[in-house]
Parts: sequence; structure tokens; C-alpha cells
Amino acid sequence: MKHLMLSAAFVAISAITAQADTLEDLKGQGFARIAIANEPPYTAVAADGTVSGAAPDVAREVFKRLGVGDVVASISEYGAMIPGLQAKRFDAITAGLFMKPERCAAVAYSEPVLCDAEAFLLPAGNPKGFKSFADIAADPEAKIGAPGGGTEEKLALDAGVPRERVIVVPDGQSGLKMLQDGRIDVYSLPVLSISDLMKKAEDPNLEMFAPVEGAPVYCDGAAFRKQDTALRDAFDVELAKMKESGEFAKIVEPYGFSAAAAMSTSRAKLCGE
Repeated sequence: MKHLMLSAAFVAISAITAQADTLEDLKGQGFARIAIANEPPYTAVAADGTVSGAAPDVAREVFKRLGVGDVVASISEYGAMIPGLQAKRFDAITAGLFMKPERCAAVAYSEPVLCDAEAFLLPAGNPKGFKSFADIAADPEAKIGAPGGGTEEKLALDAGVPRERVIVVPDGQSGLKMLQDGRIDVYSLPVLSISDLMKKAEDPNLEMFAPVEGAPVYCDGAAFRKQDTALRDAFDVELAKMKESGEFAKIVEPYGFSAAAAMSTSRAKLCGE
């Protein structure tokens, strides 16, 4: 029995040490590995590989304040981000990965960073009158495009859109092209992502409907492994300082995000803690 108690104590001490060492490890290697999508303005990757967007820019500044010199990004589908984090392919996810109960159970989120609502990209005039995911479910011919493993895919399926009518789209430009070619009837992403697509497309035959009726407003946060709560807590301390000083607003608001929206809520509210 004594041996078992000592073993349990050793495991507990080892776990605490591992948490404490994570930030030191990142400082030592000089960068943090982050998972991102390529979905402006949340995240963006230029032709030369330069990573920007509101989420990576916030993460880069927070990590810099923690003594970690830079971030190195890997593009991932939303559905593969958490498994990749858990498999230690990334140190954090900074990609507009909205807080939802099942994700809150799987990762350790920071306090909120980016908040947004859902939108539809549609043919001009919204000929089928789609205002909600339920409207799409009620049309037996309608097909909706959405990111694989993302919030919009789940909202469509939960509303009753059959799996075969929910088309997985790898990125924004692909969704735009599929809509223009008539392969889908609507493409769903957050308001800011649809706005960015429309701005770049300059296509008068398209329009945005937002906010989608019945769809909640979401916020993301930087996501860490469950065992890396010490790293998450250190991230939160610096994030709070940035929110207080106004530096946070200077980073996110040029991308169209509201700093006030992120500061008006908390991880505890969004994750039901």
C-alpha cells in the first residue's frame, strides 16, 4: 500500500513538473507550433508562407511576452486540429476554433479571443429565401458547403440537413467557386470570413445573409492540451494585460473583430464551467 501511495505521489509530482516545463521547453526551442486554418480574417497564409490573421497575430504577441520568440504555423482542417494537438504535433490551436461543450471537454481553452456570428454566402437576391439551417434542411434539393469538422457543418447536420447534402469544402476560395459554379446553393462561414471572400471576389451575383437565424454567436480562444493548463494560465495572464492596455484591440479590430465582444464574456460562460 505504501508503495502504491508513493507511486501515486510521484505521478502527481511528475504531472505538475511536466506542466511547468512546457513553457520552458517553448522558450528553449524559440517558437511555439500553432495549428491554423487558411480562413481570413481569422488566419491567413500569404504566397510566401507568411502567417497573419487576427488569431495568429494575438498568439504571436502573447507568446513573445512569455519569452517565446515566434510561432510556426501548420494549416489543418478543423476536424483534425484537436487530434493533432493531443498527438503533440502542435503546441496550441489559434484558428477561430469556437468554444463548444465537446471541445471544452477535449482541450484547455484560454479566455476568449475572437467572437463572430454565422453567415450565408448566396446567389444575389437569395432566390431560395434561406435564412436558417432549418430552411436548407426543408428544401430537398438544397446543398450547403461548409468546412469539414467545423461549426457550420455541425449546425447544418443538427438542423436536419442530410449528410449527402452537406458538402465538405477545404477552404474559402473552393467554397466560393463551388457556389459560383452552382455545385452548392449556399456556403456557410462566420460573418467576417464571408465578408472577406466577397471583398476579394467582387462578384455582383453574390450576396451575404447574416446573422443566420437561430445560430448562436461564438467565441474562440487559444486551445491547449488538457495537461498544459499552466501554459494556458500563463497565456491568459498576458492576454488579460493586453486587453486592459488596449493592445488587444489594436491587433483584432483592424481585422474587423470587436475587442469589446471578447472582453464581455468568459471561458467559464462559454464552456459552462
